[in-house]
Amino acid sequence: MSESNMTAPPSQLCVGIDTGKQWLDVALSDGRSLKRRANTRDGHLALVAELKALGVARAGIEATGGYEAELCRVLRSADFAVQVFQPQQVRAYAMFRLQRAKSDSIDARIIARCTAEMKELRAPPDPRLSGFAGHLTMIEQIEEDIARTKTRCERAVGERATAHHKAEIKRLTGLRREELKLIETAIRQHADLARNLDLVESIDGVGRRTAIAIIVRMPELGRLSREKAASLLGVAPFIRQSGRFQGERHVEGGRARPRTALFACAQAAIKWNPQLANFYKRLRDKGKHYSCAIMACTRKLVIYINTVLERQTPWQSECQEIAGAINSSK
Repeated sequence: MSESNMTAPPSQLCVGIDTGKQWLDVALSDGRSLKRRANTRDGHLALVAELKALGVARAGIEATGGYEAELCRVLRSADFAVQVFQPQQVRAYAMFRLQRAKSDSIDARIIARCTAEMKELRAPPDPRLSGFAGHLTMIEQIEEDIARTKTRCERAVGERATAHHKAEIKRLTGLRREELKLIETAIRQHADLARNLDLVESIDGVGRRTAIAIIVRMPELGRLSREKAASLLGVAPFIRQSGRFQGERHVEGGRARPRTALFACAQAAIKWNPQLANFYKRLRDKGKHYSCAIMACTRKLVIYINTVLERQTPWQSECQEIAGAINSSK
């Protein structure tokens, strides 16, 4: 589907599925509960057959750290429209319904009702990116291991311990380098992804590692408004106001892994991107804290990336126009 959202008739019979490591608790939007299924390939196929027989076309699933991933793939391959909810969405809806009791079967009914009331469901993600996301997660875990080992090395006592940690850092650094080459090669097998990777990397201060994270973790960029792009990353400041109370704006939510990558990138980009450097200097001259200024620069970067991908034009030829238009609006 080319649209970012798809509209479905609200009168459709929907199913809610609470996924666990071993079991699937299933309920329909009309209140009926279905047989509990094993979270296995056979269980998925049996559930699909049952839902087809009942005439169900829309399925809602709560994200559970990956236990739902294979079921989502099976349902989508069977032409079901699938909505994956964040746990806080499901719990907030339960509180709205004054449903304080919580169990797997109750959660399944809540998810079914959430799904039935959704006017728009997100289009399914690009299936090519799921494998890249898993590979990138492995690379991120290697980077976390490197950081931990460096900390241990700094506090190590004795030559043997220090030598061990240094050797481990060298090994992990080499492994990270190899895996980054492999994922880049795999991404470049797809012409559209390779094109977008080059576009993101063309922005002054954005390196290949960050560009890969953005392409894999935020494929919606290029089709969003600047406000939605910032909100999706989790760098949009939200207003806090009630009556006479005027609270500070704070960023909240969004996608943690690409935000971490772009936040680190912004700290280097303020030295290499003239437009970003000037923006950072203005904020600091106004007395903004370092972290606040860097977060604002991160927001600028995601807007630059979104604009470049939307225009499908490299940064070098568009930087003055893009940055000037964005900065002048603030």
